[in-house]
Amino acid sequence: MIRSMTGFASASGASGPHSWGWELRSVNGKGLDLRLRVPDWIDGLEAGLRKQLTTAIARGNVTCNLRITREDGSGALTVNADQLEAVLDALHQIEARAMDAGISLAPSKATDIVTMRGVLEQATTVDDVAALCATLLAEFPAVFEDFNDMRAREGAALARVLEAQLSEVAELTAQAATLAETRKTEVAQTLLRNLARVLDNADGVDADRLAQELALIAVKSDITEEIDRLHAHVGAARALLAQDGAVGRKLDFLMQEFNREANTLCAKAQNTALTQIGLALKAVIDQMREQVQNVE
Repeated sequence: MIRSMTGFASASGASGPHSWGWELRSVNGKGLDLRLRVPDWIDGLEAGLRKQLTTAIARGNVTCNLRITREDGSGALTVNADQLEAVLDALHQIEARAMDAGISLAPSKATDIVTMRGVLEQATTVDDVAALCATLLAEFPAVFEDFNDMRAREGAALARVLEAQLSEVAELTAQAATLAETRKTEVAQTLLRNLARVLDNADGVDADRLAQELALIAVKSDITEEIDRLHAHVGAARALLAQDGAVGRKLDFLMQEFNREANTLCAKAQNTALTQIGLALKAVIDQMREQVQNVE
């Protein structure tokens, strides 16, 4: 069954101090355009995600967003011995200098010292980036499965619409074939009347040459080939709709062929009713082409 290029999925997860949210969305596009917005400090994550996506998606503009937050734990406070030693040495020098200058300083308090920069430090936890990356890559297939399920549902809806439009094309083509068959006698009689009128009013006209020209006109007004090709295109389109995988490009090309045959039929019609059928065909084919733009 065909898939749509339109899809969306979101999910959230957590591991240790980290929590995250996934968002995967896509819209139609001529080729495959991946836009990954993931933290660059997680080595290997973007490459791993890109590999998973490129092996499973053929067409579409795909955006993958991953937002990660880290819960800051209240780590234990520790004294930086080196910094404390440096601060005490500085205070000692200041007090000695003040005494030499005859200046009396208030005694320093412990609370004053601990507030100085670098004396007290909060313990930090070093993140295991490799483990986090492995967890995220292992979780992503479930997100993609939801995303792909939506694309499959959208594709099934597209297939129903396209099948109905193909049935309409087949019906209009059958009407054109019936009308073309019934007008054969009329066309032949018209050509004979025109030939007789020309021969009666023109001296020295080469009758054989004139007959050849009229025969060419008759051939140019024959729409048998266009009818046959339209029927064949309907069968080919239905076969593509029944296939698995990416068939959007083939369907798009087939829509061009449908349109070409409908244009030729209108050009050869020389009949109001047949022209109306040709215009109706063009309208349905144009609607089909719009739908096909969303098929992967």
